[in-house]
Amino acid sequence: QAYLSYNNIAALTHLARKPGWDITRTLDNVRIWTHEEGAVLSFKVEMQVKVPSHVAFSLLSDFSLRQRWDRHFLTCKVLQAVSEEEKIYHVTSAPMTGHQPRDFVILVSQRHPCRPQEPYMVAVRSVTLRAVPPSPEFCRSEILCAGFQIHSNSSSSCTVCYFNQVTSGVMPYLAANLTGSSKSIEDTALECIKFLE
Repeated sequence: QAYLSYNNIAALTHLARKPGWDITRTLDNVRIWTHEEGAVLSFKVEMQVKVPSHVAFSLLSDFSLRQRWDRHFLTCKVLQAVSEEEKIYHVTSAPMTGHQPRDFVILVSQRHPCRPQEPYMVAVRSVTLRAVPPSPEFCRSEILCAGFQIHSNSSSSCTVCYFNQVTSGVMPYLAANLTGSSKSIEDTALECIKFLE
């Protein structure tokens, strides 16, 4: 478990530091970037939020609050509190047209910054849990690497970056968006800002 949790944080840090991000859309306080490498598409959503970084961190690291701003989350329940900084959740998501509803078993690892210039981190990856085998009513999907980095701008504002390395399991939710025919990423980001503020 220690190895998984270290890897979870390390993978998010590595993804955030990759060179070659292309900006695809800019709104007032939301910017969307993409990064393509072979068959893997990653995206980054950068949000300017008017709350202190530690407040954004405490709200974003509690995934049971996620349904309040992310309509892709239908249910989210804690399966196991591994430690104070690690929890395993079972998430179900609403079916997209022509697709079976999906579910995910995810490890969420949270970290406070060690030094003032470092971000708060909330890293997410899929794990396998014997107690929750795939069920016929859901299509079990995988998150390779996702999560939040929260950088403090001032005592009352921060920059929240959401990252996701996209697999075929998450693709139906994003395909329409990245071609511009749907605004779900933007809308979710705006809902997230509204929730945090």
